[in-house]
Amino acid sequence: MSGPQCCENPPNLNSTSETTLTGCVEELGGLKCYVVGSPDSKIAVLLISDIFGYEAPNLRNLAEKVSAAGFYVVVPNFMHDDPYVPENAERPLGVWLKDHPTEQGFNEAKLIVEAIKSKGVSKIGAAGFCWGAKVTVDLAKHPYVQAAVILHPSFVTVDDIQGVKVPISILGAEHDQMSPPELVKQFEGVLYKKPEVDCFVKIFPGVVHGWSVRYKAEDVAAVKCAEEAHQDMLGWFTKYLK
Repeated sequence: MSGPQCCENPPNLNSTSETTLTGCVEELGGLKCYVVGSPDSKIAVLLISDIFGYEAPNLRNLAEKVSAAGFYVVVPNFMHDDPYVPENAERPLGVWLKDHPTEQGFNEAKLIVEAIKSKGVSKIGAAGFCWGAKVTVDLAKHPYVQAAVILHPSFVTVDDIQGVKVPISILGAEHDQMSPPELVKQFEGVLYKKPEVDCFVKIFPGVVHGWSVRYKAEDVAAVKCAEEAHQDMLGWFTKYLK
């Protein structure tokens, strides 16, 4: 990750959730996961976090929202209780990333997908945020998932998008050094040449990288933009998983 933008608006991991959390932490595929929703559901959504990990309150709030729409939701602890800490000057982002490569996340995600399927789930969608977007795209290159959404992606390349085989929605930010609108438009161009892969591409005006999961609850405008992204994500999963 070449720029510091991911570090400019970290979530407050100590804040109190605005939502009553109904899920629990359990082990799936060898990883701790925050799990919420009916275990009898045949449709599941995998939420793959950014560098700040699976305990971020806004991410867990989103998991609750997705489960309320009828999905079994799994948020894995891909960071192994070691989320990125911007204040730790002795371990800058580049160093931290060497311990948490997206390739490792992809390999672990495959095991989690198998664990979810073993519960009788027939369709799985994956949504990835920043770091998690790369893992999501790698899943979407294979029949591991049936639909994908990536939000303010990092590390995703045009070649990655060319390999996508399932319906994918790309939600980008107007102000994003990691995936600027010009790159997102390139993604869109690639997908339009793949009529067998349905796509939805949207650039949100006025927002920055991370806006969908790092908003402050008291910032009405930020919450509105995040909720719009959440609804777009839910709409995509409803279309292709239900």
